[in-house]
Amino acid sequence: MKNIDNLCMNCFEELTNGSVCENCGYDNDTQTQITYLQPKTVLKERYVIGSVISHESDAATYMAYDLQLDEVVSVREFLPKNIANRLEGNLDIHVRERYKNSFEQFKTSFIKLWQTIMKMRNLSAVIPTYDVFELNSTAYAVSEYMESIPLREFLLRNPDGNISWDKARLMFMPVLTTLESLHSNGIIHGGICPDNLVLCRDGKVRLKGFCISQANTISSDLEFNFNEGYTAIEQYDNNHKMCPATDIYAFSACIFRALVGQNPPDSKSRETNDKLMIPNAIAEKIPTHVIRALGGGLQIYPEKRTSDIATFRDQLNAAPSVVAAAAETVQEKPSGNNNKEKESSSYLGYPEYQEVRTSGKGPQTIIIVLVILIAVAVAAGIYFVKSGGFGGSQNNTTVSESPAASYTVPDFVSAGYTRSDIENNGAWNDQFNIKFQNEYSTDTEEGIVFKQSIESGKTVEEGTEILLTVSRGVQTNKVPDVGGLPLEEAKKQLEDLGFTVSTVEVYNDGTQVENTVKSTSASAPKEGSEVAVGEEIILQVYAAASTEEQTSTTDTDSE
Repeated sequence: MKNIDNLCMNCFEELTNGSVCENCGYDNDTQTQITYLQPKTVLKERYVIGSVISHESDAATYMAYDLQLDEVVSVREFLPKNIANRLEGNLDIHVRERYKNSFEQFKTSFIKLWQTIMKMRNLSAVIPTYDVFELNSTAYAVSEYMESIPLREFLLRNPDGNISWDKARLMFMPVLTTLESLHSNGIIHGGICPDNLVLCRDGKVRLKGFCISQANTISSDLEFNFNEGYTAIEQYDNNHKMCPATDIYAFSACIFRALVGQNPPDSKSRETNDKLMIPNAIAEKIPTHVIRALGGGLQIYPEKRTSDIATFRDQLNAAPSVVAAAAETVQEKPSGNNNKEKESSSYLGYPEYQEVRTSGKGPQTIIIVLVILIAVAVAAGIYFVKSGGFGGSQNNTTVSESPAASYTVPDFVSAGYTRSDIENNGAWNDQFNIKFQNEYSTDTEEGIVFKQSIESGKTVEEGTEILLTVSRGVQTNKVPDVGGLPLEEAKKQLEDLGFTVSTVEVYNDGTQVENTVKSTSASAPKEGSEVAVGEEIILQVYAAASTEEQTSTTDTDSE
């Protein structure tokens, strides 16, 4: 067992030259926010808490050291953002009054989730968890610590940002067995993305980032775990419920990212523009059955999506039963005219793309070749692309000069588009001169367009400027430093900024003025934090001087 007094609180190796660890580079003089457990705190007389690794929606994760097993571990503390925090000098966490009932429900979900994962510690693609307990008015889960890199980082290290199916297959397929077991035990991950799939030193890909289910839907009191391109539509929309197909959507998106080198479009934007394009140079290297499987896994609506892991695995493996079923749905070959069109396009040297078409009748994916052909000809056929589709009419007359084109203004607001959704839509940016501005909004999530300068449905000339207003989210203000001020003065400063104020009394040894705010760690959230206007600020205020302390002082003076 190591002596913790001279250990680095990040890697738990011995410090040999001051506070900066020569092994990992961590500065052990780094201050830890009072919200978190302080380094060298010991839980259950066994787990030594170290540095903070991360703070997700429902929990904070720490580096830690297991005194009993003599090894580094990670400890996850149930500490839901915006609902609970910790006041200075207290191990127990403080829950905001309005959330106390929700907190207890969420804590029960946290304990149940991690107890279930602990029972499944032998799954190959899950980092083992071996202790779950309640303490400090909250709950904890202790897991083995494994050095790893996120899939996203691994892909970025590849020259083209993507990998071949042969390589991806070895990485991804074992995870499906683990997902199947999780689903059979009632666990929907809900947050699968390239940051939560990690490559460990033993060469295995493992799944991390588990949160309680309430953190994975937008309607919850908890901060929503949003992963653009990987979050399924049912996590936004209460008309659809989370289910195993939710994880299949996200997992399919991860495979898409690994093979294609870019994120798929976000599911909200795909409701109005459902295109999943793969450049032909990449698509021709991906087996057709894999593209078909991704099409089934990336259906927008869960009732049309591949519904279970076993089927999805068979599709990716091209199992005989799946191949036979696909053969029954093969459509007739294109007509001779269509063949001529494709041959002409190839001759002219225009690039080809494969489109994974996920909309339409039912979940069967239709793979088509989209040929983009632009040609100017007199007394010849003209092919053109409008809004991602083909106009196939031919014109044998001389082309005369046409008036300026006009277009119908889309509804940029109702669909919940982000700025990146719109900037990545080539057709809109060719048709209009789109500008953006940002404003606070109490009703619209940050990053979403909520106003447009020209109403949808109006016809305007090509190049017309449209100003779109993007939500900055709820307005925030910085919490001022009110330490040492009289309570009334501190309250006025905070209320003038739009905050509500509550207080907790702290011990006064007789040297402090009653109803004065503590000079250090005066508030929660702490000074300098950006907090939503209208939120509660808790001030630590000195109580009346302790009677026992005053009596002791008087007795001493009389002597």
